[in-house]
Amino acid sequence: MAESKRTQTGEGRRERKRRQTRERIEQAAMTLFLQRGFEATTIEDITEAADVSKRSFFDYFPSKEEVVFAWQDSFADRLMAEIAARPADESSVAAVEAALTATVIASVDERGLALAELIHDTPALRARDQLKYARLEQKLAEALLLRKGNDPERARMRVLAAVVIGALRVGSELWQQRPPGASLQDFAHEILAELWTILAEFGDEAKPRL
Repeated sequence: MAESKRTQTGEGRRERKRRQTRERIEQAAMTLFLQRGFEATTIEDITEAADVSKRSFFDYFPSKEEVVFAWQDSFADRLMAEIAARPADESSVAAVEAALTATVIASVDERGLALAELIHDTPALRARDQLKYARLEQKLAEALLLRKGNDPERARMRVLAAVVIGALRVGSELWQQRPPGASLQDFAHEILAELWTILAEFGDEAKPRL
């Protein structure tokens, strides 16, 4: 019966309890970080708020920095899923633009924006934050290659992934300087449109060198 229940729900009781505990730790930590600041919040504060032991905390997260960046991992997973869901006959550029815009809009809510501000204002987190772009670039390249199914495309897809994630990095910095009330959706479209324009200009400059 237990095995049947696991098959129907896709998640057993033990897995569900672990997921719920992890989510409780994340929620407690994020609330405290936003209320008190990252540096002022201790692991003991988090475990008390989440009603878990310190040992349980380290079962899920090696450090409190990793709690902050756990939500970024879901961004990469959503982006890969969006890429995989794009029509097979769609160009790679169009697929990336649509998938990235959809992922950014779906992933950023009020708490996400507040966390972005927290990372930007905390030197220790800001340095660690740069590592996410390398992971995103790798995952995006993998998703594009899976979609193309063509090994000779490897170099082109890696370059496309590098360019797009570079634009995302610049866009994140520009977002910090946005005017009040700016629309995230409009901003994402504008950044990507500007990216393709700049690339086209570079392409024209590079042609005489070929």
